[in-house]
Amino acid sequence: MTQLSGEKILMRIFLGESDQVGHRPLYKVLVEFFRTEGFAGATVLRGMAGFGAHSIFHSDQLLRLSLDLPIIIEVVESQEKIDAAMPRINAMMNGGMITQEKVTVVRYSHKK
Repeated sequence: MTQLSGEKILMRIFLGESDQVGHRPLYKVLVEFFRTEGFAGATVLRGMAGFGAHSIFHSDQLLRLSLDLPIIIEVVESQEKIDAAMPRINAMMNGGMITQEKVTVVRYSHKK
C-alpha cells in the first residue's frame, strides 16, 4: 500500500459529464490513469448543478435528453507525482479547470 502522510497536494479536476477521450468518458480515463500511475487514490464527484467558462447552466432538474452535469475528480498526492502527470492530464482535457492546494494528510489506510 502507498504510504501517504504529511503535507501533500489536493488536485481537483473540474470537467463535464459528457467530456470524452475517444469514445470513453474522460473521468473514467483519468481515474484509470491515476491508478496505473500509482496514485494513492482518486474520487469522482457528480454535481447536481453548475456552470463553467461558457456560463451555460447544467442541472439535474432540467428535462433533457442528455445530461452534462459537473464532474470533479479529487486526488491527493505528492507535488512531484502530480507535476510528472500534468502533461498527460492536460493532453486528455479539452476545457475544464484544474486547481491545486496544499493539504495535510492525517490518516490514509484501508480496512483491516
